Amino acid sequence: MGKMKEEKKKPENPQLLEKVSQKIDDMAVDLEKLKVAEYIEMLNNPRRLLFLNFLAGIARGLGMAIGFTILGAIVLIILRELVVLNLPLVGGFIAEVVRMVQTQMGMQ
Repeated sequence: MGKMKEEKKKPENPQLLEKVSQKIDDMAVDLEKLKVAEYIEMLNNPRRLLFLNFLAGIARGLGMAIGFTILGAIVLIILRELVVLNLPLVGGFIAEVVRMVQTQMGMQ
């Protein structure tokens, strides 16, 4: 039994211990940068997680609505310009679409 204890205990290598210590410190700093603790804390609090996801959903929906409105306005401006150019094939169709949109906007 005494031999086994001697075999397990190896002489300490200060350079190796310093390298391992430095690596552990680097990993701790990296984990702090990733904010893993805050993420785990959030996962352990379901109410906060639901609230944050709800807010994120509202922000996404609002962003999509604003983006679609801007995109639709740009398309309508382009359609109006195409009507002014009076292209034979597309002009009549586009004019009808623009008239329908303007009628709907006038009703509101």
